[in-house]
Amino acid sequence: MARPCRWRRICTEPEFDRFVPEGIPSPESITLTVDEYEAVRLIDLMKCTHEQCAAQMDISRTTATEIYESARTKIAASLIGGKTLVIAGGRYRLCDGTGPLCCHRCRRNAAQSPQQITKKGEHIMRIAVTYENGTIFQHFGHTEQFKLYDVENGEIKHSEVVDTNGSGHGALAGFLTAHQVDALICGGIGGGAQTALAQAGIRLYGGVSGSADEAAAALAAGQLTFDPNVHCTHHEHEHGSGHHTCGEHGCGKH
Repeated sequence: MARPCRWRRICTEPEFDRFVPEGIPSPESITLTVDEYEAVRLIDLMKCTHEQCAAQMDISRTTATEIYESARTKIAASLIGGKTLVIAGGRYRLCDGTGPLCCHRCRRNAAQSPQQITKKGEHIMRIAVTYENGTIFQHFGHTEQFKLYDVENGEIKHSEVVDTNGSGHGALAGFLTAHQVDALICGGIGGGAQTALAQAGIRLYGGVSGSADEAAAALAAGQLTFDPNVHCTHHEHEHGSGHHTCGEHGCGKH
């Protein structure tokens, strides 16, 4: 059995996520993950030791050093090689204000009571849908709510709406993992978030629009039409040969 992913704690997502060298047409890009960005912020900007960085990020000192060294290598490659530096993705979760070196820029107020997470049964499949006023919200990284559906034997047994509490982009994968989600239905979604979901073992059904309840019921029955090549655009997708039904992928067999 594979070891579960350890989600690295960060205080806040970066305000600037792309740095482009001037005077180079169409430069290559290199991606710095958000947890690598946080390690550099803590060690180089805040002058934390590697031990302090590890404690704040809720990881081991060895892992903190590995993340930091990887980040420095990428930054050097960007500066010396004239590559665009993109900050995106990674396995991370937002700090709740309780970290030992919290900068208090967390998007969630530590004074707020944590949202109660309903535990699911052993044979339950939990589906999350990006949610807004009964419909599927079309921008995964900006969704303020998910509607969760617990499915057993192809039927929805329970549903509830949960707030994301300011989580965004890659942090939402950690949010869904904490809520024991097995599958996600959404509209558009970026590559970094897709990677984070895959690392968390959450199946993705993107490019879906319309009623959240109807989509969840269709997935439960193995009949959901979705786009396996979804990406984050204005979602002008047409239901044609590029789309599949989830029954073709066996997702109805849980």
